[in-house]
Amino acid sequence: MKWHKNLLKIVQDRQDKKLAIVVDTSTKETKIDLIAKVLLFFKELKPETTVVQADFKIRTIKHITEGTEINYHTHGKASYTLALEWAEEEQIETLFYITDLTGFLPEDMEKVPYEMYWLVPTEFVPKAPFGKVFKIV
Repeated sequence: MKWHKNLLKIVQDRQDKKLAIVVDTSTKETKIDLIAKVLLFFKELKPETTVVQADFKIRTIKHITEGTEINYHTHGKASYTLALEWAEEEQIETLFYITDLTGFLPEDMEKVPYEMYWLVPTEFVPKAPFGKVFKIV
């Protein structure tokens, strides 16, 4: 449960920032209960957070207080591009992305203009293209 303490500090330090959290919904082969706990954590700590459900496209965008039920898919295809572009358009200051880091990202996308945290719910953590990685297991 070390991730709780680390994530708590990060979110508390950004109480005045515009935050969003993206959930990679491309597979049901993930720790669904753990992801639900992370969303509840954000809901209680920063209720202004926006939640985006995305796989190869953005599925939903809603305020975290509108509910955190996630609809997972079985196709296994994930692309981070649209969600990352959405965050830029919405002037998100800190983005948290729950994913196993196996999705597609264009080769020319080497950074984003906001603070980026990859929240990885697996033991094996691939290298992130940019941003900071937190293992949440």
